[in-house]
Amino acid sequence: MYLRQGTFSHLPELTDAEIGAQVRYALLNNWPVSIEYTDDPHPRHVYWEMWGLPLFDLDEPDGILAELTACRNTFPQHYIRVNAYDASFGRQTTALSFLVQRPDHEPGYLLTRTESDDRRQQYGWRPYATEQPVGRRYGG
Repeated sequence: MYLRQGTFSHLPELTDAEIGAQVRYALLNNWPVSIEYTDDPHPRHVYWEMWGLPLFDLDEPDGILAELTACRNTFPQHYIRVNAYDASFGRQTTALSFLVQRPDHEPGYLLTRTESDDRRQQYGWRPYATEQPVGRRYGG
């Protein structure tokens, strides 16, 4: 399974140079950038673990790329994404969010179906990865 989340999910994996170009674009728009990681990428699981604090007042993407490299080295089998926030509307709004790393093996999701009143079908799903405890998912 290939998880499709974020702005560039339809494109091939971004190189570090392409990630740097997107971060530069965010910085030119005065959007603070943050790095997040998780081993449970369920689409409704929107609050991932933050890698440090959002990086404010940067002019060049080098600092963010260094933090990204540190996060990748610490969590080699996790999903990692870069977020850029736009506060121009008076509230924090996600302007850009994209995956920069995924595990080597993505096990997929289990679709569950239950019948409710009047024989209506209700569907739900859960990732196979959550069958393992946190820290042991994706072969970690």
